[in-house]
Amino acid sequence: MLSKEDQRRFDEITRQLKASDPGFFHRLDQRTRARIRRSRCLMLLAVVLWASLPAVTVLAGRPVGAVFAVTLLAGAAVTWRYRRRLL
Repeated sequence: MLSKEDQRRFDEITRQLKASDPGFFHRLDQRTRARIRRSRCLMLLAVVLWASLPAVTVLAGRPVGAVFAVTLLAGAAVTWRYRRRLL
């Protein structure tokens, strides 16, 4: 959390940068939107795969279901670590 003075200074620097290089802010905004869109797609994929886990277990058997579950857990751990690093 920034102090009021630090926040004011940060806003001032941001305004100066935006005035001097508007292309930078445009590129930054595009990257942010792409990251959000990619994050939503990955979340939807994860939900669909987790929802299909019981069906895979019933249709293909317990060992295949267990491998599927472990793979999903590993993917969730990697995704969590990657998302934590971005923040």
